Amino acid sequence: MSIPSEDQLLRRSRMGLLARANPQRLAALMPDLPAHAWLRAPEIGTVMVRGRTGARGAPFNLGEMTVTRCSLRLEDGRVGHAYVQGRDRNHATRAALIDALMQGAEAARIEADLLLPLRAEEDERRTARAEKAAATRVEFFTMVRGED
Repeated sequence: MSIPSEDQLLRRSRMGLLARANPQRLAALMPDLPAHAWLRAPEIGTVMVRGRTGARGAPFNLGEMTVTRCSLRLEDGRVGHAYVQGRDRNHATRAALIDALMQGAEAARIEADLLLPLRAEEDERRTARAEKAAATRVEFFTMVRGED
């Protein structure tokens, strides 16, 4: 098993962000789609989700999840891929287009205009969720008794 390069790790992180992004927000940030040709038109299917007891136990099949995947090629030959949860073909298309666009000269503009706002919104959602969970946290303590 080879160790992923820094570029592969960045692409993996970016594709995860796009997959988790709100589809309506992504559409608002990217209303116009560049010309492209389908290598694999958006198709809906399922994947098996695996789990582990206590994150360390033996893996088991948790259940199936619906996903949409697609692959496309821009006019200049760059290729983009996407897998997103659910049945949203437009979400998968936009994610694949961004994946392809990030491989060219406009990567810095795409990063600033699309990915930074999506990351900030995801961070806000995570913080709000953590604060909500922390508000319900219960601290248990044991008082030491004087008896031995």
